[in-house]
Amino acid sequence: MKKHNGMRPQDIVIILDLISMKLSDNEEVSSAEHPNVSIQNKNIAYSLKMSEAEVSESLRRSEYAGLIADIKTKKINQKAFLAFLLNGLKYVFPTHPGALVRGVPTAHSALPLSKSIISNELYVWENPAGEVRGQSIVPLYHTIPAIVENNKKLYELLALVDAIRTGTARVVNIASQELEKRILSA
Repeated sequence: MKKHNGMRPQDIVIILDLISMKLSDNEEVSSAEHPNVSIQNKNIAYSLKMSEAEVSESLRRSEYAGLIADIKTKKINQKAFLAFLLNGLKYVFPTHPGALVRGVPTAHSALPLSKSIISNELYVWENPAGEVRGQSIVPLYHTIPAIVENNKKLYELLALVDAIRTGTARVVNIASQELEKRILSA
C-alpha cells in the first residue's frame, strides 16, 4: 500500500458523489445520472470527468483516513465524513471570494441556501456558459462547474460545502444542518 500523503480536494468531491447516488437511490428516482448498477470506479470517473486511476487512488486515501469504511462496497463513514466537513474542511481547503466573473452559483447563492439566505453578494464557480455574475469561488475540483448541471443532488451538496468554506457563522450554521440531514440519511 502506498504511503498516505494527505487528502486532496477531489477526495471530497468523490465522497459527495457517492452520497448523491445514495440519496437518489433512497428517493427511488429513476435517474439517468445514476442507473441501478453497482457503483464502479469507471462510473464515478465518467460522471465526475476524472480518470479511473484518480478515483481509485482517492478511494484508497479516503479509506486510509477513515472516511470510507469499506472501499469495495464504497460504504461511507458518514459521521466521520460529516465531522471532517464541519470542522476541518475550511482549514484544509480554504477559499475566499475573488473577482467578479460569470459562472454557476454556489454557497449561499445556490439552492438550497438561496431560499433562506438573502444576500447582495453572489458567489459563483467561474464558467463562461454561466448565467450569473458574482464573486468567483475556486471549486474543490476543476470539473465541478461542468458536472453539476446534470446532477442536482451533487450540486446541492457541493454548494453546501462551499457555504462551509466561505460563509459567515449564520450561513455555516444553516449549511451544517442541511449537510447533516443529507449525509446521515444517505
